[in-house]
Amino acid sequence: MKHTYKVTGMTCVGCETDVKSALSNLKEITAVHVNLNKEEVTVEMTTHVSIEKLQQTLLLAGLHYTISLPNTTSQKEEKESNIINKKGIYACPMHCEGDKTYDESGKCPVCGMFLKEVSTKYTCPMHPEVLSDKPGTCPKCKMNLVPKNVKDNKPNAQHHNHKSTSHTHNHNHEKSDSGVYYCPMRCEDDKTYSEPGSCPKCGMDLIEQPKLVVDSKYTCPMHPEIIKDAPGNCPICGMDLIPMEPDESEELKTYNKLAKKMKLATVLSVPVLLISLAMYLPKNPLLLIMPQYYWDWVQFLLTIPVVFVACWMFFERAWKSIITWNLNMFTLVGIGTGAAFLFSIVGLFFPDVFPQEFKGETGDVSLYFEATAVILTLVLLGQLLEARAHSQTSGAIKELLKLAPSEATLVIDGEDKVVSIHNIKAGDLLRVKPGEKIPVDGVIVEGKSSIDESMITGEPIPVDKTIDDKVSSGTINGTQSFIMKAERVGSETLLSQIIQMVSDASRSRAPIQKLADTISKYFVPIVVVISIITFIVWFNFGPNPAMVYAFVNAVAVLIIACPCALGLATPMSVMVGVGKGAQNGILIKNAEALEAMNKVNVLITDKTGTLTEGKPSVESVYALNGDSKDVLQQIASLNQYSEHPLAQAVVLYAKENNTKLIKVNDFEAVAGMGVIGTVSKNKVALGNKKLMLQTNTEIPKELETKIITEQKLGKTVSFIAVNKKAIGYVSISDAIKETSKKAIKALMDKGVEVIMLTGDNENTAKAVANELHLSNFKAGCLPEDKLNIIKELQAKGKIVAMAGDGINDAPALAQANVGIAMGTGTDVAIESSEITLVKGDLQGIVKAKNLSHQVMKNIKQNLFFSFAYNILGVPIAAGVLFPVFGILLSPIIAALAMSFSSVSVIANSLRLRSAKI
Repeated sequence: MKHTYKVTGMTCVGCETDVKSALSNLKEITAVHVNLNKEEVTVEMTTHVSIEKLQQTLLLAGLHYTISLPNTTSQKEEKESNIINKKGIYACPMHCEGDKTYDESGKCPVCGMFLKEVSTKYTCPMHPEVLSDKPGTCPKCKMNLVPKNVKDNKPNAQHHNHKSTSHTHNHNHEKSDSGVYYCPMRCEDDKTYSEPGSCPKCGMDLIEQPKLVVDSKYTCPMHPEIIKDAPGNCPICGMDLIPMEPDESEELKTYNKLAKKMKLATVLSVPVLLISLAMYLPKNPLLLIMPQYYWDWVQFLLTIPVVFVACWMFFERAWKSIITWNLNMFTLVGIGTGAAFLFSIVGLFFPDVFPQEFKGETGDVSLYFEATAVILTLVLLGQLLEARAHSQTSGAIKELLKLAPSEATLVIDGEDKVVSIHNIKAGDLLRVKPGEKIPVDGVIVEGKSSIDESMITGEPIPVDKTIDDKVSSGTINGTQSFIMKAERVGSETLLSQIIQMVSDASRSRAPIQKLADTISKYFVPIVVVISIITFIVWFNFGPNPAMVYAFVNAVAVLIIACPCALGLATPMSVMVGVGKGAQNGILIKNAEALEAMNKVNVLITDKTGTLTEGKPSVESVYALNGDSKDVLQQIASLNQYSEHPLAQAVVLYAKENNTKLIKVNDFEAVAGMGVIGTVSKNKVALGNKKLMLQTNTEIPKELETKIITEQKLGKTVSFIAVNKKAIGYVSISDAIKETSKKAIKALMDKGVEVIMLTGDNENTAKAVANELHLSNFKAGCLPEDKLNIIKELQAKGKIVAMAGDGINDAPALAQANVGIAMGTGTDVAIESSEITLVKGDLQGIVKAKNLSHQVMKNIKQNLFFSFAYNILGVPIAAGVLFPVFGILLSPIIAALAMSFSSVSVIANSLRLRSAKI
């Protein structure tokens, strides 16, 4: 179905491109045509999409345009126009002026859209489910309620990644690719934050998403008035220009901040520990300097900066976790070390309040300043090591970002000019010199070279490129120079899309993570209960001093438990695995697909462009009346309006034979069958036998016999009909990819059943199946046939993956448990899939299967390690080994073990980087 809408607010070709790109992302939409002059957009869709969803899609893409029915005012606008100047609280739905509100309804003074009424309810900042009509306090945490204002109505940039074009003029497009932070444990799914800090649920430091768009300015250190878009020399003094803003990521800032705190904590904690250890020496040398009472004061004074300066953030997180009841690791650390610190302060200032069980032979109360200081320092060490390890897990994204060049050589009137990558527009001519990175996606128009595409496809062998061949941003030119025409720039380049997809997928949650989430929910309360039970048991049944044993072991239980190891087990493996896939040309849209790929036992594959090269060539054009030139002109003219690979092959063949194309009326592409139209007042149809039957075309027996002979040779043959009479055929060959046979065998060896579904005829399909040793295939499939077959297999309990590259494959790709699109295929197919193979090679499916297996194996190892650690560590800390072996776990040792548990999980995840797939 096809609909035309009015789009207001577009001002340039860039706006036109943005609208087309945004609406094309909807899987229901197959084609988008934008007319800037008429301010109209024509949308072709498989199922109806409401105008509200179209408007929302534009908003989520950061586009401030209004879409409506042509030449009409939407009912919503009419309704709102009748309530101008109505009292209340209103705000612009586009948030042109941030969170600014108005006392009356009307239109936004910036963008002209009608203001929307803002809710005047009040909510708790920690419990958004709490709503009230009046201000007050939250019944759950007693915090003051705040107005539920315009922020709640913003298009959530936290859940949508807006693509922005590299326009040189000013657009008010939102950017979501800088200053974005997320929790490494994915506590709130893919929620992100605009500022650094700690996660409100688990308390861990938020991690910055690597900036996906870099727009650096350069200046002279001696002449700051000199500002350039690209690096170079100062025109005044000749010095090298330097970036105006230091290229220091938030991860590095966080690490450096923790490192400074770690130095302070270490310098102060070591003396505290040494003073404590000296007490156990037969002749304490420190007592020769001054009495133990004064050394206790020294410990107290040294511990204060550790608690209140270096590690105070742990207590803040613990308090927040308690009042919000999002109990986590810092809850346990805060309770344990806080109890030890407060106990020691009371023991130092008011020793007489404690019973004799808490006092030593000298009558002094046993203090735990060293436990407080050292435990907090070890927890800080764990955070420091995690910060370092986290930076490595996102290393794949950073390596991809390094591929993006910062400048390019623009060819203007035969002269070369070095410009910033952000100033390149589609259609610009660029010169790429030997050894340079290709700046944007485009096509070679002059010269030739070999291109190293290993950073995108994972294949190390350079690919020879010549005129009309496409090249991609970030790939590296060989030893020859060439000129290319820019086609896709900015966020539209393949490299930018890869980086965006990897970034999104690395923050998604795998279904297996639900197990860890469920356990983590009850983990902390259970540990607190175990700690209390430990205290009671030791107090009643332990040796003297029972109170001391009870206190120390209860603290040890709190300190050793590590819910973070559980929480990190899945997301760390997913992040590293997704990055590993990207480096091998496997783009994974989300963690769910990565997990599902490991369970796939049936692979449905298309023929053309999937098993075959997808580069068909015409072998012959046959006409019953012998006039093949006239027939070629008619079918080539008809095919010039089609994007199908077979159609393009016919058009190319006609051009090579100097055939002039003529105008065609009433063109129509019939999905899975062919094309029809009016050429020179004749009704012409080109396609398979189904199309001939649908158009009631008469097929001479002689012609059908010749066609069957061609098909048995593995050729794709299309009937040519004029005015409902078949007059000839066009024979097209498409070579099978060299890797298809090897990949299919590897998949079968892994227990995967491979089924070929093709729209081609039975004879051609059988010839291809025989060559690839496929036992199961089905010919003459329409898009709905592929869809129904997948549904039938799923109904039998099969986990189905579908590999395809065309618009016809989009419904089946969307239905399959895992949709796999060839990167050489259409944007619609890629959008409908969960995995994209950049190279468009079935061998990539084998790699994806291996990668999925490795990631799931790694996740299970992490989960086992986490479970085993806590299951063994907590009882040991509680003292279960003491009655038999006399072994007790010091809270300091427990803190050391806890700090390294999370780091161990991350280290195990990092092993995926060297895994062979």
